[in-house]
Amino acid sequence: MHLYQRIASAALLALALLGGARAQENDPYLWLEDVHGDKPMEWVGAQNAAAMKTLQAAPEYLDIRNSVRTMLNSSARLPDVAMHGGFLYNFWIDAQHQRGVWRRTTMAQYRLPEPAWETMIDLDQLAAEENEKWVWHDVQCLYPKAERCLVLLSRGGGDAIVAREFDTVTRRFVKDGFNLPEAKSELAWVDRDTVLVATDFGAGSTTASGYARIVKEWKRGTPLTAARTLFEGKADDMRVAAEKNFTPGHAYQFITRTINYYSTEVFLRDGDKLAKVPVPDDAQIYTLGGQLIVQLNAEWNVGGKHYPQGALLATDLRRFMGGERRFAVLFTPTPTSSLDGVSVTHGALVLNILDNVRNRLVEVRSVRGQWRQRSVDAPAFGQLNVAALDPVASDDYILKVTDFLHPTTTYLGRVGSDQRSVLKSMPAFFDAAPYTVQQFHAVSKDGTRVPYFVVMDKRAPLDGGNPTLLNAYGGFQLPMKPYYLGPMGDAWLKHGGVYVLANIRGGGEFGPAWHQAAVKQNRQRAFDDFLAVAEDLVQRKITSPRHLGISGRSNGGLLVGAAFTQRPDLFNAVVCGAPLLDMRRFSKLLAGASWIAEYGDPDDPEQWAYIGKYSPYQNVQKGVRYPRVLFTTSTSDDRVHPGHARKMAARMEEQGHEVLYWENTEGGHSAAASIAQEVEWWAVTYSFLLNQLK
Repeated sequence: MHLYQRIASAALLALALLGGARAQENDPYLWLEDVHGDKPMEWVGAQNAAAMKTLQAAPEYLDIRNSVRTMLNSSARLPDVAMHGGFLYNFWIDAQHQRGVWRRTTMAQYRLPEPAWETMIDLDQLAAEENEKWVWHDVQCLYPKAERCLVLLSRGGGDAIVAREFDTVTRRFVKDGFNLPEAKSELAWVDRDTVLVATDFGAGSTTASGYARIVKEWKRGTPLTAARTLFEGKADDMRVAAEKNFTPGHAYQFITRTINYYSTEVFLRDGDKLAKVPVPDDAQIYTLGGQLIVQLNAEWNVGGKHYPQGALLATDLRRFMGGERRFAVLFTPTPTSSLDGVSVTHGALVLNILDNVRNRLVEVRSVRGQWRQRSVDAPAFGQLNVAALDPVASDDYILKVTDFLHPTTTYLGRVGSDQRSVLKSMPAFFDAAPYTVQQFHAVSKDGTRVPYFVVMDKRAPLDGGNPTLLNAYGGFQLPMKPYYLGPMGDAWLKHGGVYVLANIRGGGEFGPAWHQAAVKQNRQRAFDDFLAVAEDLVQRKITSPRHLGISGRSNGGLLVGAAFTQRPDLFNAVVCGAPLLDMRRFSKLLAGASWIAEYGDPDDPEQWAYIGKYSPYQNVQKGVRYPRVLFTTSTSDDRVHPGHARKMAARMEEQGHEVLYWENTEGGHSAAASIAQEVEWWAVTYSFLLNQLK
C-alpha cells in the first residue's frame, strides 16, 4: 500500500470511529436500555396497551387464540422424556399446570395411552408458595441411580438460574444441599458428595458476557467459599464449564474454556493435573468408551495426514494424550451433506447426517478394533432426532420423526437392529390433506444456490396473491429443518397462508463452510440469500410484495431487521422477535460480547465499517416507506437485551413509521413462560400477519 493510501485509509478509519462514537453519544434512546427502570417500563406499558388494542381488534385474533389454546392445552401432546435411574422423566405444561410439573414414569407405563405419572415438583405450587415467577430451566441427575438431582430454575425465564439439590426418593429439596443463588451457573456431579461448579463467586469471577470464569470442586457440607479452584479462564472469555463421563473404566472429567462461540479449549483432569486435549480449538469432542471422537470445524493437518473440514475422526484417548496421532475417519462431508449431530450410546455412535436438508442415520461402532458402519432404515421423510436412553449402559435410543405436515412420532430403537416399536404418536392438530411441501432453490447475489421449503395449499393459484410468511435464521451454524407446523395449521395455513423456510448461509445446513461463508465481514451474504428467496417467491408468483411477510427471532430478528431496511419495497409485514438491532452496542449489552466471533467487533473501526452498513438501528431512515413491523421481546431476556427492540421501535415511531411493540414481562429469550403467554404470542403475531397480508 502506498503512503498516501495508508494515510487516506487511516483518516477514513478515524472518521468511522468518530462517527460511531458520536452516534453512540447522541443516541436519544439509551435510556430504554435501563431494563426495569420506571421511565422505560412506563414506555413499555403504553406501547403494550396501544399494540394490544390494535392486535386484539383483528377479526382473526379470537379464532387463532381459541384454536391454539385448545392445541397447547391438549393432553395428547407428545411428552418428551429423558431417562434417569431407570425412570423416564418429563416436564409437562398444560391448562392445569401453567408453569408445569416435573414428573416421572416407567417405560412400561410410558407405552400406554394414558401413563401413570408420579409428580416430583409442581412448579405452579412452588411459585405460589415462594411468590416467585419460576420457569423450568433444566435438571442434572447423579448417575446411575438419580436419587439426587440438581434442579435449575429461572426467575421469569432468563438464562440466570437458581440451583437446588433435590431428593427423588423423598421428593423434597435438600435443605443444606448443593444450592446456588441466582447466576449464570454450570454444575456437574462427580459423586454424591462432590460437584463441579462454575458460577459467580464474587467480584472478578465472571466474564464480560456475564458467565462463569472459574471452575471449582465443591464438597458436601462445606460452604461455597471453601470450594477448591480447579481452573480459571480469562475475563474476555465467553464461559467455563466442567463435566464427568460415568462410563466404568473411562470416567473422564473434562473442563472446557469457551473462548468464544467457535473456539474452545478442553482439559482432561487427572487427579490434580489438567492436560489440554490437543485438538483444534474449533473442533467438538466426544468420548465413546476409551475412544476420543473429534468433529472438525476446519481442515486439520496432523500426523502427516490431511483431514477435511466437517469430518468426524476417532482415536484412542490415552494414546492420543501420549502423543500418538492415528485417526480413523468415521464421516466425510460432501457438497450436499454434513454432520447434523452425534448421539453416543453404550457401544456406538449414531450419526445424524443432513443431506440436502433431510436427515438420515448411520450407526458406527468398533468391532474387534475395526470401525464398521450401518445405514439405519429410518423413515425417509422430514426431520430425525436421536437421543440415547442410557449412554453408559445401553444401546437403546429414542428416535423422533417429524416434518411440516406429519405430527411427531417417537420410536424405541436399538443399535444394530432396524426393528423399532412406536412409543408415542402425537395426533394431527390440523388437516394436512389440502397442503403440499416443495423444495425450491433461489440464486443469491453471488450465484450461490439457496434451498428453501414452501408449504401451501395444493389449489392455491400462482397469481401473486397468496399471503406468505418467509422465515429464516442464518447464524451460529444452526440448521433450519422441517418441523411439524402444529398451531400454524389453524393460525396460518387454513386462512390461505403460505409458509416458507429458507436455508440461508450462516446456518449449518451444509456444514461449517455454509456457516463460515456469512460471518463477520461476509454477513451481508446471509441477507442477500434471504432477499434472493423473497424475490424468487415473487418471480414464481407464489406471492408478491403486497402479500409477503417475514419473521425471525434473535439472530433471525437481526436478519429481518436488515432485510426490511435494505429492501423495504419487497415486504408488507415484519415480525421481529427478541432481536439484535443496535449493532453498535450489541457487544456491551448482556451476553453480547460472546457474539463478536459471529458478527465482528463494533469497537474496531475496520470491523464497524462493515457492521455499520447493515446495522438496522443505524440504517433506518425518515421518509422511507417501510413495511409495518411488529416488535416482540421480553423484559426478562438476559441474553439479547430488550433495549434493541425498544430503541428501534422508538426511533421508527419518531420517524413516523408504522410500528407495533409488544414486550412480555416473562419468558426470557423464548417467546413465553406459560401456555397462556404462548397462546397470546400466537394470537397477536398471526392476526397481525393476516391483517397485513391477506
